[in-house]
Amino acid sequence: MRQRTISKEQSFVPAERIERSILLIRGKKVMLDADLAELYDVETKALNRAVKRNRERFPEDFMLQLTFQEVSALRCQFGTSNIGRGGRRYSPYVFTEQGVAMLSTVLNSARAIQVNIAIMRAFVKLREMLSAHTELRQKLAELEHKLEGHDGQIRSLYDAIRQLMAPPLPKPRKIGFRA
Repeated sequence: MRQRTISKEQSFVPAERIERSILLIRGKKVMLDADLAELYDVETKALNRAVKRNRERFPEDFMLQLTFQEVSALRCQFGTSNIGRGGRRYSPYVFTEQGVAMLSTVLNSARAIQVNIAIMRAFVKLREMLSAHTELRQKLAELEHKLEGHDGQIRSLYDAIRQLMAPPLPKPRKIGFRA
């Protein structure tokens, strides 16, 4: 069996391009079939045909088909063409991280393997960034809680200083004559 060598041009997929392609739909990080097809350098319909031939490899948590409302929302965001005007006839599929990993087994090419590695690295980087943000969010919440306690103490200190700075009230004069 002859091994194909992969040139640097073939294996180079900018990480920024992959990161921009990762969307949040139904609370899951996913990639559109058209974006994946572009990265794998195949036609979208060829990618979808390969997926349909191997449907048992793509359960619902690996691949979703978008609803009309979700497609409309994406169309507004990306400015894609309307249905009936040269656009897609069917709702696009989106693939979760596990679905993308499964795609590399369906699209058995050297390019698919290299792109899949780059995509997996992008998902890992995104997960690391999210965990770092979670830690930062927790630390900020702790600081806010501490400051809330300090706010009451500082407020009482200001009140005490204001009382000390206020001019003394004049003593009330006694009623009557003085001898």
